Amino acid sequence: MSDPFLRLPDPQAATVLPEWKPFGRMMVDAGIISQNALVHALNLQRHVEAPLGEILIAEGLATPLQILQILSRQQNIPIADLNVDPPAPSLNRMLPASLCLTYRCVPWLKVGNLLMVATSHPDDFHRLRACMGKKGRKLLPVLVDEQQIREHTGILYGTELASSAATSVPATQSCRSWNPDSALRKPVAIALCVALIAALLFAPAWTITIAMLFACITLAMSTTLKLAAFIARLSQGVLKTPVPAIASQKIYPLPKVSMLVPLLKEEEIAGKLIERLTRLTYPKSQLEVVLVLEADDTVTRDTLSRTQLPSWIKIIHVPCADNLKTKPRALNYALNFCRGSIIGVWDAEDAPQSDQIEKVVARFQDAPENVACLQGVLDYYNPRTNWLSRCFTIEYATWWRMVLPGVAHLGLVIPLGGTTLFFRRNILEDVCGWDAHNVTEDADLGVRLARQGYVTELIPTVTYEEANCKPWPWVKQRSRWLKGFLITWLVHMRSPATLMRELGFIRFMGVQTLLLATFTQFACAPLLWSFWITLAGIEHPITTTLGMPFTIFLIFFFVISETINLMISMFAVSRQEHRHLMIYVLSLPFYYPLAALAAYKAIKELIFQPFYWDKTEHGIVKSQT
Repeated sequence: MSDPFLRLPDPQAATVLPEWKPFGRMMVDAGIISQNALVHALNLQRHVEAPLGEILIAEGLATPLQILQILSRQQNIPIADLNVDPPAPSLNRMLPASLCLTYRCVPWLKVGNLLMVATSHPDDFHRLRACMGKKGRKLLPVLVDEQQIREHTGILYGTELASSAATSVPATQSCRSWNPDSALRKPVAIALCVALIAALLFAPAWTITIAMLFACITLAMSTTLKLAAFIARLSQGVLKTPVPAIASQKIYPLPKVSMLVPLLKEEEIAGKLIERLTRLTYPKSQLEVVLVLEADDTVTRDTLSRTQLPSWIKIIHVPCADNLKTKPRALNYALNFCRGSIIGVWDAEDAPQSDQIEKVVARFQDAPENVACLQGVLDYYNPRTNWLSRCFTIEYATWWRMVLPGVAHLGLVIPLGGTTLFFRRNILEDVCGWDAHNVTEDADLGVRLARQGYVTELIPTVTYEEANCKPWPWVKQRSRWLKGFLITWLVHMRSPATLMRELGFIRFMGVQTLLLATFTQFACAPLLWSFWITLAGIEHPITTTLGMPFTIFLIFFFVISETINLMISMFAVSRQEHRHLMIYVLSLPFYYPLAALAAYKAIKELIFQPFYWDKTEHGIVKSQT
């Protein structure tokens, strides 16, 4: 067998220096940076936990190649190029994936009994050797660009990591055990439909009565929760930032923050996203934005290839596996490559406030250790596009500025939104990340955090999104949300007694309302709307079974509930930035029929396509922020 070095160009040999010099001094002596630039970088290093090289790259004072070259000279370690000389696939047996991820390295070349390991951080190499025990003595470092290490870690260990990402949550807490191809699903669905038709044929009055009573019970649950949350929200007064700015608190050293941004077939939004993220004011050496792409997503990849990315924005490609292509699976996979102690999530169309991360870091600094998650406020930057976007903005303002803050103030379980989420990494890993099969992985994660005793807080920082302003894309997005709410409810109600014991009765009922009642209110909406026929002098069918007095009571309750909902929405848009929407609140009754259609689509998909991810269409309008 030939010598393996014969098939490869030799790595760039490091020059042995007569005496060791500090890295910064070597950068100045090599003419790469000035003395003033070094002083500036060293001053920054006093406030952040980052190597000097990373600070220089983040500040645009040096390139990754220049950093590697000086490191090579200082440490007397050769440089390799994995794109020119990639590691053999069989080398994934030489080092565990977990160690490669922890120490940011990848096995590169086997030479006799020695294993050459590519690393971008040679200072950590002794720890890798210690973890490998006696085998560690046979490891030799070579310097490689960090992006190459990430790419080839994915190539060598991608299948293993993708499999783990799909099954990270224990089966008892996941919906993945459901078999969408089960031979029983279709017959059971048909049997239920036949039973419903038979009931309507043989006992129409009582069938309608039972359905109406169920709809009214869930309406009572929903109205009670909204009213209680509204009153609790009003008792808080104006929401204020709970912590001062970082600069006045001197929270040093600043933690590393990793922001995950999952992208899929984003031809229009990617360039705008990069532009928005460059406005962030958190120190770039401590910020890591990870764009998460599916491996076969050539649309987004080609779009990003035409965009100049700063050094603090990185790309992770998620390998294809088992036809499962969901946002939570991508998040689980990308989490392996994150370095931050705080993990955040943004969506493709998001425009976060420039100081958002500072507020998050400051709050986590002061918050009790059991505060696992901070949820930011979502708003829309295109409320004036058309009537649909106006109603959507009203609905969001009601939820994010009235109902959800009240729910948090009452101590109930918060069903997380899919974006502007920030987690303590150790706790996120403790609860096993996201359920890769749940299409509302955010709401599910919120419930799992609460069940394990962790707390979610709302933090007053706003992220602007694009309101869905086309009817069918709106229905598809809402059907995914409703299907996910129902799936999450079914998963956590596998053992109602256990859920109640872990949450307590009040929070247990909150989960029933936020997940089940929310779904059933949309699905049963046409039944409740039937009360309006009495305005035309038509007797309602339930009069024959429940009597006129009780029917009048239900009609009165329905009207009161609708009035309460409109009142809360009026308060939600009474602030200056939304005041132009107040007149449109009165049109909301004509907006919600779309949600009823979405509920029926969700029921159909729950039966036949429970894991199907109906992607939201982005890039319809231009950002106004």
